[in-house]
Amino acid sequence: MQQEIQWTSDRSDRALPAHVDVLEQQFQKIKTDIHQQLVESLDLSRIGRIDRQQLWRYVRSLAGESLGTRKDLLSRIDRERLLEELMSEIFGLGPIERLMQDPTVTDILVNDPYTIYVERYGRLQLTDVIFADEPHLMRIIQRIVARLGRRIDEVSPMVDARLPDGSRVNAIVPPLALDGPTMSIRRFGIDPLTIDDLLGNHSILPEMVEFLRAIVHSRISCLISGGTGAGKTTLLNCVSAFIPDEERIVTIEDSAELLLRHRHRVRLETRPANTEGTGEVAQRDLVRNSLRMRPDRIIVGEVRGAEVWDMLQAMNTGHDGSLTTIHANSAQDALARMEMMVAMTGFEVPVNVIRQYIASGISLIVHVARLAGGVRRVMQVSEIVPAEGGYHIEDVFGFEQTGVDNNGVAEGEFYATGYRPRCLQRMKAAGVPVPEQLLQPRRFSVPTVGPGGGAMVSANISYLTR
Repeated sequence: MQQEIQWTSDRSDRALPAHVDVLEQQFQKIKTDIHQQLVESLDLSRIGRIDRQQLWRYVRSLAGESLGTRKDLLSRIDRERLLEELMSEIFGLGPIERLMQDPTVTDILVNDPYTIYVERYGRLQLTDVIFADEPHLMRIIQRIVARLGRRIDEVSPMVDARLPDGSRVNAIVPPLALDGPTMSIRRFGIDPLTIDDLLGNHSILPEMVEFLRAIVHSRISCLISGGTGAGKTTLLNCVSAFIPDEERIVTIEDSAELLLRHRHRVRLETRPANTEGTGEVAQRDLVRNSLRMRPDRIIVGEVRGAEVWDMLQAMNTGHDGSLTTIHANSAQDALARMEMMVAMTGFEVPVNVIRQYIASGISLIVHVARLAGGVRRVMQVSEIVPAEGGYHIEDVFGFEQTGVDNNGVAEGEFYATGYRPRCLQRMKAAGVPVPEQLLQPRRFSVPTVGPGGGAMVSANISYLTR
């Protein structure tokens, strides 16, 4: 274990928030004191080789001695809980370890030592979990990033990385975080949601699924857009399941989140610069390199910069059927953002040429959104139609929100516009014809769901454990 950097703060004497239980804070302080005694008394280089039962007995003995000096709190302290959390301090993530073990939690958001939110079933909830103080929170953050071979301090105050269980962690500390250290953890299940799960949650229409299946089988490139937490990666996972097993896939991500079941795949991940400012490998470098790896399809987890130009070139030069996602508020905004990212590459390319290049490389755009109450819906399935001077988009399917129910959950209807996309001919040529009735204009009602229902999350997600 790397030596933890001492953290000092001039905010240690500030008043506790009203929701914080003073006894709980005292509990956390006692635990951190005992943990510090353990750190001072144990040979940390050997802790991984110590028998767990032997370590448990030692921790129990040390905790008993420490509690003996605090007789005023002895009757109010849960000894077994203290021992469990001490083990979490040594081997896990401290107070938030129990949140990491909760299968219903999909996001853990630490605003400060005393304010920790979680997302369950698409909704945010304030928890009763707290840290002892800012130094305690900082020690946990430093321990997390140290295990990943990274550092976080005043010189390097931000880190974005992937935990061993696949969860994604982002932390930022002063001087960039004005109110003290903060951290967010986004968790990912070992068994990703399938199309059947999304259908069961009413996040997508069966007719949309059949259309997307035909799109993927016909090797038509597709862009998935949406906001943060809208379900872009979830939908990308589901859509990629339609790719035939014999095709070679190369995935490129900033932080590996895709959980593809294909055997014939290669996973690539970017690398940040080291402490000397060298060694960075960006997504654009990986996209360029992937072209030499004989991929049938390239899947970029998210385009957000200059790599969009290389991705478009790949789609236009024999790697059709590739998939990617982008942050945007609508299908039209997604395409405008792509144009802007191409312009940021530094190439002097006229706007109409950029638009023609986008339209020839990407044929379909799927927009997903997170609505009131935490429900996720596929809002648009649209074709990008080349036109003189650029392109225009035509909706094939969509979702219209009509209001919210008594629980604050969004209500609405799916619909088919009746538009017959130009890519139908390509599907037919690929031997994947789309039935006529699939695109008939009509509206589809969505059953009423409870709080958090219909979200692209599930209470039965089984998460990776160390």
